[in-house]
Amino acid sequence: MQEAVQHQFVKCVASQQTLLSHPLSTKTLFGDMSTQVGLKALDDFLADRSYIEGFEASQADTAVFDAIPSPPPQTFCHLRRWYNHIKSFQLERTRLPSAKAQFVLPEAPPTSKNDTSEDEIDLFGSDDDEESVEAARVREQRLLEYAAKKSKKSPLIAKSSILLDVKPWDDETDMAKLEECVRSIGMDGLLWGQSKLVPVGYGIRKLQIGCVVEDDKVGTDLLEEAITAFEEYVQSVDVAAFNKV
Repeated sequence: MQEAVQHQFVKCVASQQTLLSHPLSTKTLFGDMSTQVGLKALDDFLADRSYIEGFEASQADTAVFDAIPSPPPQTFCHLRRWYNHIKSFQLERTRLPSAKAQFVLPEAPPTSKNDTSEDEIDLFGSDDDEESVEAARVREQRLLEYAAKKSKKSPLIAKSSILLDVKPWDDETDMAKLEECVRSIGMDGLLWGQSKLVPVGYGIRKLQIGCVVEDDKVGTDLLEEAITAFEEYVQSVDVAAFNKV
């Protein structure tokens, strides 16, 4: 029984090695995977995706994986992440779901010298060949321009506008000092705005102060904790308004 299992495992590994060492083509819908332009286009495609199609590994991933002649460089971080992930499926690749579309273009069949007649030999080149080369050059140029333009775009930063009610202990609390303490709180992604004193009752006034925060860096819990740390002046903090910018 162990010999049979071992034989099947060796046969599977050998077939996978044969498949990996003989990729069908390096031409894909993203470009030629043997060029930096093609790798860059695929890296951009995988910037917000985990797989070539759908939400799980499939034959589409292994087909594109086989089209890449060698491991991509570290500069293509999204492509590198995907490449190493799909590499871990090599022993079970045959059980992956089928691809819904063809992402790898078939390699053009080589022409035999014996099959080429003298009438078919074009000593000066044809106009079609020149147009084809020019079209490929223009396409690569546009891909480079697109990649350069995309790299210059700054990522969108999610921000929120928050209005806080800071309540003192009593009417004897120094509100100017309280506001000074609140504004002394400095955090990366925090910008204090306008403020005013709002009557509460019995001569007591609360500090109403606005701020703009970057959502990934500053949260309301963090702000409340920092403000209530001035316990000599602050009784409590409430969020009066919260809006996305």
